[in-house]
Order: sequence, then C-alpha cells, then structure tokens
Amino acid sequence: MKITLPTVLTLARIASIPILVLVFYLPYKWTNLAAAAIFALGALTDWLDGWIARRFGMYSKFGAFLDPVADKLAVAVALVLIVQRHPTWLMALLAAVIIGREITISALREWMAEIGQRAKVGVAGLGKIKTIVQMVAITTLLYYQPIGQFPTLLIGESLLAVAAALTLWSGYAYLHAALPAMAKSDAEHD
Repeated sequence: MKITLPTVLTLARIASIPILVLVFYLPYKWTNLAAAAIFALGALTDWLDGWIARRFGMYSKFGAFLDPVADKLAVAVALVLIVQRHPTWLMALLAAVIIGREITISALREWMAEIGQRAKVGVAGLGKIKTIVQMVAITTLLYYQPIGQFPTLLIGESLLAVAAALTLWSGYAYLHAALPAMAKSDAEHD
C-alpha cells in the first residue's frame, strides 16, 4: 500500500471527524465557529490532496479509494450534527436526500466496477459543483449564528436545498449513464 502526501491529508480529514463531533458538543460559545472551521479545513484539504495528486503525480489506489470515503463520512456526520441542532422536517429531508444519494451512487459505482463499466459513472462536473455548494452550506450551518445582518442559518438552509437539488440531478445523471450497462448485464443473465 502506497502512502503519499495526498493520502496523509485524506487520513487527517478522517481523523478530524471525531474531533468535529467532540468540538460540536463542547459547552462553550465558540464551538460553532470551531466546528465550522474544522469542517471547512477538511473541505480545503479535500481540494488540496486532489491538486497535489494531479500536480505531482502522487496517485495511489489506496488514496483513490480513501478520498471519497473521507468525503462521505465527513458530510454524513456533519449533516447528522446539523439535523440535531436544527431538528426541522426540512433539514432532516435535505440531509436524508444527500446521504441517501451518496449511499446509492457509491453502491452504483461499486457495481459498475464489478462489471467493468466504472468509467461510465466517474465524477462529473455537476458533481463537483454539488460538492462545493454542499461544503459551503454545511460550513455555514455548523456556524449558524448571524454575522451582523447576514442571516447565516437562512443562507445555509438555502444552500443545502440547492445542494440537495444538485444531488438529485447529479444522481439521476449517474443512474442514467449506468442504465445501458444495467440493461446489458440483465440481458446477459437471462
């Protein structure tokens, strides 16, 4: 197993998840800022590890496996924390849509890899836009307190709704791309 600098950054992102949870529950006024900063730093290291891997050719199979796992873990845990802090039907629904899509697309990618069609469900531009909106939304919702007249919670909820819509759209695009391979696989097994 090859451990590269991008892989170390990804492992650090995974290690930051329990720290995020711990900080979130600390009984101090500053914990929302610290939780938002921890999540934002993780999002930045996600971008940084990808950039380093591409720029310096530091790819590894382990890193390629671990990176999306780290992203999904961080997002799922942060969304669970946010729903606990803001237990509304809308927040729960948006979190369920995002987490459900991540599970579905991960399973789809695994299955497509098993039948040799993994490239058909690779990361697309729409997925990257969804990720950016989602990371900003989650960071904003972890902070949640207004900044002067800036309605942080409302902006975060709105961005999370946009992220959920992009999640459904990109999820549909992945499923649509996989349909021919699914149909072919079914025909081969009949």
